[in-house]
Amino acid sequence: MNQTPDMSGVVKRYRTMAILAGIMSLLLWFVDLPVAYLFDNDGWKAKVTWIPFVHGWIYALYVLTALQFASKAKWPVMKMLGLILAGTLPVASLITERKVVSQYS
Repeated sequence: MNQTPDMSGVVKRYRTMAILAGIMSLLLWFVDLPVAYLFDNDGWKAKVTWIPFVHGWIYALYVLTALQFASKAKWPVMKMLGLILAGTLPVASLITERKVVSQYS
């Protein structure tokens, strides 16, 4: 699909945020949560307390960039919601990022 020059920037921003959201989601699910709930080690817990905080901010920015991309691409609301929800599951934002980039680049 041909893209306009202004769509290129939107795709790049979405791609960046989708990758960051995916990485932070993986850190949250597979580092922070196991350390917090499975291990009784206060030293480890202290070292990963930043993960949920950073994840929250990254996800908020991901939602904004997903909304911007979906509105520029003129996606229907349900498809837009799917894109937003992809940021909540580990790896899902990485999969949708690949699909978006392959279709709009």
